Amino acid sequence: MSTSPNSATRPAPVSFAQALKFWLWLGCVSFGGPAGQIALMHEELVVRRRWISEKRYLHALQYCMLLPGPEAQQLATYTGWLMHGTRGGIAAGALFVLPSLVLLIVLSWAYTVWGQHPWGQALLWGLKPAVTALVLQAVHRIGMRTLKTRWLWWVASLSLLGMLWAVPFPLIVAAAAFTGWHMQKKHALPVANSGHGPAQTTPASDGLAWLDDHSPAPAHTRYSHARLIKTSAIGAVLWGVTLGALAWLLGGDHTLTRMGGFFTQAALLTFGGAYAVLPFVTQAAVSHYGWLTAAQMMDGLALGETTPGPLIMVVAFVGFLGGHSQAVTGYPVLGGIIAACVVTWFTFLPSFVFILAGGPFVESTRQMPSLQGPLQAITAAVIGVMVQLAGVFARQTWLPGGWHMPPDLWAFALTGVAAWLLIKKQRSVYEVLGMCVVVGLVMRALT
Repeated sequence: MSTSPNSATRPAPVSFAQALKFWLWLGCVSFGGPAGQIALMHEELVVRRRWISEKRYLHALQYCMLLPGPEAQQLATYTGWLMHGTRGGIAAGALFVLPSLVLLIVLSWAYTVWGQHPWGQALLWGLKPAVTALVLQAVHRIGMRTLKTRWLWWVASLSLLGMLWAVPFPLIVAAAAFTGWHMQKKHALPVANSGHGPAQTTPASDGLAWLDDHSPAPAHTRYSHARLIKTSAIGAVLWGVTLGALAWLLGGDHTLTRMGGFFTQAALLTFGGAYAVLPFVTQAAVSHYGWLTAAQMMDGLALGETTPGPLIMVVAFVGFLGGHSQAVTGYPVLGGIIAACVVTWFTFLPSFVFILAGGPFVESTRQMPSLQGPLQAITAAVIGVMVQLAGVFARQTWLPGGWHMPPDLWAFALTGVAAWLLIKKQRSVYEVLGMCVVVGLVMRALT
């Protein structure tokens, strides 16, 4: 487990029990969003433990970025599947999410109990500018690494306009991917880092990995049409049975049934990570279904930033508040817990199916040309979507009473300081979150 990365000997095979301990540990410490999570997996899997080679890791990462869904969780699922087959993939993906789900259920319950308390409001007031600054930091980080040419700037700008004009998000992604494919075909594109992967792409180790570039392909990684159809069918049946059972037991208009259908749709649209799909989730959960308010959605994102696991786990907060406020079982807390679990199931089920069904095909394409063009264009489009999200959160933070009320200048100033610390001073997310919380509590004590 701690073999020197420069050793020429191949690491011993990793047992399933060893892998389980690692995936549980990773699920408990994977703070920092997708960039931090992917970098942590790179350091542990490629550099320190040498369970997988650099090229295999980057190949898996590239294809996970092409899929809808949280790429860090999908990368963990893919690596677990590569090492130990279906059980390994399920264990890795589930343990990456489980600690975050438990923590968010606890935090969501605490929010419903103390969220309206003056001190709770003070804490949340401090967190909201930090969340707005975090979105701005994500825009800056990904934009600096992606927007290298004029056409990518155009893609990002048109994506922003599309969101403002309520163009469906899938159309924006499809148009961006087609544009990127056309530009790659027409021009030789510069390599751009999307900001989600490790900063360096040269081999990190001179030693051999357990699953090296030339390791014999295990039987479960060999592609076949029959396996693809079988695994896809199992996933479809699981989805259909669970959603059908909710509709049969509770009715098609019940909150839990609607959550199952909506979050399946959201899971299939989460290209580019959580920040890209949050505007879509916010619009539907707030305006269409009324599961929570826009201010509560922002509070949920603030809480989600403080927990490990993928940021898209904020959907568990949405589910909890929707189930709690509508008392879907007659007992608000129990309804919230059930709704959070239902939302998590339907959000992540497609990711497992994509990896377990498509993994063998992905392994068979390791020699295919890069899909750099579509990836760059989709990432540029995501930047435009994220700018729109930053605007939504900024309005909630700076104009909590609406456009007709005076702005909250203290919140505006705190957002500026938090953004400066994150972007210019490169301070950690948790330092900035802590500073903003302290400011919120101090201002509460002084007023």
